[in-house]
Amino acid sequence: MTKLKKWPWEKSLPSDVNWQSDIPTYTLPDMFTKSVKQWRNKTAIDFLGKTLSYEELGFSVNCAAKGLQINGVVKNSRVGIMLPNCPAYVIMYWATLCAGGIVVNLNPLYTREELATQIQDSGIDFLISLDLKELFFKAESMFQYTQLKKLIVVSLSKELPIIKNFLFRIFKQKNLAKFTISDKIINLNTLIKNDGIYKKPSIDQDDVAVLQYTGGTTGLPKAAMLTHKNLSANIEQGTLFFPQTEAGKEVILCVLPLFHVFAMTVVMNFAIRNGGKIVLLPKFDINQMLKTIIRTKVTFFPAVPTIYIAVNNHPNVKSGKMDLSSIKACLSGGDTLPTEVKEVFEKNTGCKLVEGYGLSETSPIAACNPSTGESRQGSLGLPAPQTIFEITSIEDPKKVLALGDMGEICISGPQIMKGYWEKPSETEKALDGGRFHTGDVGYIDDDGYVYLIDRIKEVIISSGYNVYPRYIEEAIYKHSAVEEVTVIGIPDSYRGQSAKAFVRISEGHDLTPDDLLEFIKDKLSPIECPKEIEFRSELPKTAVGKLSKKELIEEIETNTAI
Repeated sequence: MTKLKKWPWEKSLPSDVNWQSDIPTYTLPDMFTKSVKQWRNKTAIDFLGKTLSYEELGFSVNCAAKGLQINGVVKNSRVGIMLPNCPAYVIMYWATLCAGGIVVNLNPLYTREELATQIQDSGIDFLISLDLKELFFKAESMFQYTQLKKLIVVSLSKELPIIKNFLFRIFKQKNLAKFTISDKIINLNTLIKNDGIYKKPSIDQDDVAVLQYTGGTTGLPKAAMLTHKNLSANIEQGTLFFPQTEAGKEVILCVLPLFHVFAMTVVMNFAIRNGGKIVLLPKFDINQMLKTIIRTKVTFFPAVPTIYIAVNNHPNVKSGKMDLSSIKACLSGGDTLPTEVKEVFEKNTGCKLVEGYGLSETSPIAACNPSTGESRQGSLGLPAPQTIFEITSIEDPKKVLALGDMGEICISGPQIMKGYWEKPSETEKALDGGRFHTGDVGYIDDDGYVYLIDRIKEVIISSGYNVYPRYIEEAIYKHSAVEEVTVIGIPDSYRGQSAKAFVRISEGHDLTPDDLLEFIKDKLSPIECPKEIEFRSELPKTAVGKLSKKELIEEIETNTAI
């Protein structure tokens, strides 16, 4: 990138992170092949104690790539992967790319309707899923509702270590689907029985590698087209942001779902580029996760705020009985990180926790607080190398505002998506003026640190004033009895809208709505104070573990309509 001006964030980055650094880009299969060769004897995956070396992973990927091609996958074939975290996900992701296909990440928890919608929208011909009844029968039904051609079935028992496999077969055989192999339904074990010599297609860096569906709060999700160039640039940017990590030596925890862009890039792609060991967990379980961190001596721990909250509240962490000193880097993403959560986590573990910012459309890393520099309270951090942040007027998207002014956060950089799959008008709007318009409200301070106020669509308009849910959530999180909180707008006959807080209390604590209102009244203006506070035992979350407002908004709308 030609240096056109001195950007404010350049002076704030630590000396070991150069914003002007060249960002090499490449096709993902080229990177994978290089890493397998370089790190062939090192462990690539640890799944509940079952390990695969880079050499073993490379051979499995080659065999799977050939198997996909034998079954009809050609360049730009869309291959849907609907799997929980397991070695097969990693193998089939890279095999799809090596065969020339496009990965379409699918949430295993989708309903039949949601799954059918995305299979039809993306044009998926090949779907990969698991032989668990709840997944298999949902996947199989797609032959009836969509254009799906073939279903590749992964055997869960084959994914597990020997002892766990044995116990699973004894106690959970009833959970496995019985199915007949056919031209349409293929067992993964059969697919990969070959010599691994596949035909390498011609792949360009500008070719789409992944279709990543956005989890928008309203409307149908859109598929961001992430190219090999986008994703490889983001891997390099992430590597530059964490200069303390060492190639070939990192142990990276993967408790976040790999079908989500955060884990896909920050865990899997980053690890493979740098010869790291991916410690895979099938789902989040606080006790299993903490034991795994200790067993494998995890060094890099990316997660969402709700996971760090769970760590903070674990009795053995609070009492200092668990040694988490192996962790040297922690990155929070997917949602805003409450200041209280960050401070308690750092006090309990001794590990610096930094907040980053990104979206599906940005591959996802766009900004991050420096892991070796100043982490500014309440900030999303500084732009990634060769990434430009600008604030534009909400009323006039082409008008760039001055530092300190509040408006829409816009981003330019090599990691920005190619566009939305088969949605030219929405692509044009999102990339208006050559910038990606995030839909987030924020500002940039004089030192280049970026601050998020809220989603434009989630801002509460109360008596004509903008009320930002994040401000209210931050105030409520300061109460020691609060474990989780999310705030939405509700109809108000006088103000138009008012804030309502949904709160989950930490175990063993007592609190009333009146107590909480009394606690926050000197921390918020009268118009910001919630009109209602409701305590709940659980709050809705997205697949990645981020607190979700969508279900609560729909609930309020339904009750209001009634």
